[in-house]
Amino acid sequence: MTLAYDAMKKGDGLLIVDLQKDFCPGGALAVEGGDQVVPVLNEWIAAAETKDVAIFASRDWHPTRHVSFEPEGGQWPVHCVQDTDGAAFHPDLKLPEETVVVTKGTRFDQDQNSAFDQTGFADFLKREKIGRLWIGGLAQDVCVLATALDAREAGLAVFVIRDAMKPVTPEGGKEAIGKMAAAGATLV
Repeated sequence: MTLAYDAMKKGDGLLIVDLQKDFCPGGALAVEGGDQVVPVLNEWIAAAETKDVAIFASRDWHPTRHVSFEPEGGQWPVHCVQDTDGAAFHPDLKLPEETVVVTKGTRFDQDQNSAFDQTGFADFLKREKIGRLWIGGLAQDVCVLATALDAREAGLAVFVIRDAMKPVTPEGGKEAIGKMAAAGATLV
């Protein structure tokens, strides 16, 4: 049987979006079943390593009193505050040492859901000659969606890994799938 990650090749990138403790069960902004994507993404990481595919991991890295937090008038509970346990990647996620971490959500005046939002990530990928990006993580209908759409906007071929993401809500997840497909992302 051919597995989807068999299609990855050197020159591609694998991006794990915000697989942090605060987005997993028991976290401050938990996505139901969020931890279920960890073993799936570990398989993708292992496959990427054997194929010499670059591995990236984005993370929310909010300052205290971030504009997206409910106490500051935002829509989310306090989560992924810089240097806290909740901002750490899930402990079972097997990120290799050479993983490039894309830090976002650091601005005091706005949220940054996408790994491409004012991070320089698109320019970095261009410099590294990466034209195809495989994406999974949390949450499907927020940060994965924003990242996939921005990746397509940046001219990348995008492959969204269905089994490697979970939505905040089932309805939001369905809507996100539609938006990503409409933008030209391939769902695998």
